[in-house]
Amino acid sequence: MTRDYGDMRVRLGAGTGRRKVNEIQGYWDGLRRGRLMPARAEVDPRGLERALEFAFILERVAPSVARFRLAGMHLGDLMGMEVRGMPLSVFFAPDARERLGTLTEAAFATPARVEATLRAEVALGKPEMEAHLLLLPLSSEFGTVDRALGCLVAEGVIGRAPRRFSFLETRITPLTAEPVRMRPALSGLSEPPAPYHVTRRLPADVQLADMTPEERRAMFRIVRSES
Repeated sequence: MTRDYGDMRVRLGAGTGRRKVNEIQGYWDGLRRGRLMPARAEVDPRGLERALEFAFILERVAPSVARFRLAGMHLGDLMGMEVRGMPLSVFFAPDARERLGTLTEAAFATPARVEATLRAEVALGKPEMEAHLLLLPLSSEFGTVDRALGCLVAEGVIGRAPRRFSFLETRITPLTAEPVRMRPALSGLSEPPAPYHVTRRLPADVQLADMTPEERRAMFRIVRSES
């Protein structure tokens, strides 16, 4: 199906960006299961259904440079064309690209979660607009960090494409593996488990040899036969 990338008048309400960022962040966290990051192969579009049009997968192709492997329709609306294969930098004003490179490299090399609040360039047919950017590292089948799950959500009227952004705020959070949760200690009326002792069974003749005469006599009992 061909998508018309004409003058876009779709408005996303305030708060949409933060909700979609939280959805994708929650999905990524759920895949981690205590690890530093999930693998690219674990990402299933069905798990991102409600935020899929804002999501993308990046591939690191050089230091500070990443390109789109997959991208949702919202990104195509912002650019006015399909963005797959393009670098992430196409969404940024020239004076913001050096900072973008630093953030991109931090996501892959540190590795780190990267969040940013963006502001769109304003011109004729291009009204004011803010956006949210999220980058979440993914490991490859070889264990290298060269993919990232992310999202770009712009709030407001898109207007005339392409739209490009500069940075308002950025945050880099280095990743750490979550500690393994131990079972809580017993409390209240619970009793601690009894210690387990291994009892070695000796042959009967050895056991008798170690007994006192009184202990040996105590082992025997008289069996009375009635005829």
